[in-house]
Amino acid sequence: MMHTRKIRLMMASAALLTFAGPAFALDGADVMKKLSAALEVNGTSLAFDKAEVDGDVVTATGVKFQVATKPGDSVNIGEMTLEGVEETDGGGYYAETVSFPDVNVSEKEDSVSVKDIAIGGLSIPGNASGGTIDDILLYESFGTGPIEVKVKGKDVFKIASIESKLTRQENDAGFDFDATMAGLNADLSDVEDAKAKDAIDKLGLKQIDGQVTMKGSWEIASGKVALDEYAFDFKNIGRLNIAMDFSGYTLQFLKSLQEANKAAQANPNKEEANQAMGLAMLGLMQQLTFNSASIRFDDASITKKALDYAGSQQGVTGEQLAQSLKGLVPIMMAQLNLPELQNQVSAAVNDYLDAPKSLTIAAEPEKPVPFPMIMGAAMGAPNTIPSVLGVKVTAND
Repeated sequence: MMHTRKIRLMMASAALLTFAGPAFALDGADVMKKLSAALEVNGTSLAFDKAEVDGDVVTATGVKFQVATKPGDSVNIGEMTLEGVEETDGGGYYAETVSFPDVNVSEKEDSVSVKDIAIGGLSIPGNASGGTIDDILLYESFGTGPIEVKVKGKDVFKIASIESKLTRQENDAGFDFDATMAGLNADLSDVEDAKAKDAIDKLGLKQIDGQVTMKGSWEIASGKVALDEYAFDFKNIGRLNIAMDFSGYTLQFLKSLQEANKAAQANPNKEEANQAMGLAMLGLMQQLTFNSASIRFDDASITKKALDYAGSQQGVTGEQLAQSLKGLVPIMMAQLNLPELQNQVSAAVNDYLDAPKSLTIAAEPEKPVPFPMIMGAAMGAPNTIPSVLGVKVTAND
């Protein structure tokens, strides 16, 4: 009797495991299809031959990246491996890491290579057309190793690494993001055009070395996007930083933008599609509000070199050219009928040319300005824009 009970228990357990197995098994094809669907809302997609599953690892082969606006073109990725994959609420997926094979493309003596391409913490939505934070394709980190471009067998452009991070704020209020493109190097020593070669030599730009950095945040409820830093920093040239802050870029705005983009892609008449997209963008811009913006350049010796070179082309010294520019700027600004800004620009240019350190153009209105007001001013009274936006120009601060 006991023996019979044990047999029945074993058979029941086997049956339970048989029925439970498929419920917990990953569907590799579904993972890839939903990843492609999430990319499609931004005008791209993925095609693949097959997706095999081994535990929590999905390996897709024959992967191709397709841009909707160029249906005849595709990029062969080859193999794509998603590790630590698990299904999430709503039919989506989460992958701890996504890796790709190194890229090596060459034609005769020219080549491009990208190594160690990887994504960390990839969230694939179950419903890419939804309107919540969980319906957006997100990643926690993205990076590459060295990127090299060779022309005629010689290195002309290199990037040591790219790293970017996307961090969810507490209670899913938004995101903080940052990115770094480090070890950016360009070799301009083999430029063939004689005039360009002379300028490169005089300006000391045979080897360009620097990095690009970005930092910012996005608040979902208000749609506030704050780009605190978007900087290009190069040795012996300078650092150019662009910052901006605007509101209204909500999830609904993003969804409307994606729908407009999708409609434009589906229209076979490209001229009509572009016109429709332009009108859609004009309508969406009405929802945005301008908070602030700035452009700042910190000199690292390029200004004096540029003045000396430009002066030599006109038969004068760099100092003489600087003095000429001081007198020319007020005349040019006077034509714009902006007396207050004219004085600021003239004073800033004078200070900067006397001792090049930094030059800043900032727009900080007392209160946020709706984009329709800015567009109205641009069409009706362009000379009022500086006062509407609170534009200020300063040097060496």
